[in-house]
Amino acid sequence: MEGKVKRVTTRTLAEMKARKEPIAMLTAYDYTFARLLDEAGIDVLLVGDSASNVIAGHETTIPITLDQMIYHGGAVVRAARRAMVVVDMPFGSYQGDSKAALHAAIRIMKESGAHAVKLEGGEAVVESVRRIVSAGIPVMGHLGLTPQSIYQFGGYRVRAKEPPEAEKLRRDAQLLAAAGAFALVLEKIPAPLAQEVTESLPIPTIGIGAGPYCDGQVLVLHDMLGLNKEFSPRFLRRYADLATVVKEACTRYVQDVKQRDFPSLVESYE
Repeated sequence: MEGKVKRVTTRTLAEMKARKEPIAMLTAYDYTFARLLDEAGIDVLLVGDSASNVIAGHETTIPITLDQMIYHGGAVVRAARRAMVVVDMPFGSYQGDSKAALHAAIRIMKESGAHAVKLEGGEAVVESVRRIVSAGIPVMGHLGLTPQSIYQFGGYRVRAKEPPEAEKLRRDAQLLAAAGAFALVLEKIPAPLAQEVTESLPIPTIGIGAGPYCDGQVLVLHDMLGLNKEFSPRFLRRYADLATVVKEACTRYVQDVKQRDFPSLVESYE
């Protein structure tokens, strides 16, 4: 059909890796932003549990619930015509019980309409990955700095700098790929390690703070648009300063209302 948009799928991403075409991924949490990102050509929209931080104002990603992730996922899915939509499985929905993990993943897929789920961790979650994949649900993995484990890590520092942790990450990456994960996020690890892992895997890697050698990149939307100025890691490039734009617009609105300049008669009905 003329004008029909071709959806990005797991196969699309595999083909992009094969031809060395970088994958562009951003987080999205609502219909309006998701529609704009989709029209801009973003390949993958990640409904991140970072909504816990940038939408709900929590200090970590841990408090967000499965119901809330499904709510945000549905809003993004309704906006995306081309982009693949991946929804984060929240903390507590998959750790330690592969049957519960499958149930949560099924809920996300059925109730939000998402195209895939993402979960954090390596060997400890491999059984959950296998079970979810066996049900026909695509799974994206996540290694390195895994925010749901932030209390265990004790901070947001770079991961896998020391040989033992780097070796574990290499092994976990292979285990996730063997379990059927279609892609892997690598967060805040040394660039040479990310390059090594990327070149060793048959599946695409998506970096965030992992250097330029991954098969794709992801950022949190609110960070890259300059809506969140409190967060300034080295890897973040801000493409706009929307915090200033929004505050200036709202300040002008307040002034116009206070001065009875808005609404004018032209903006009123007779």
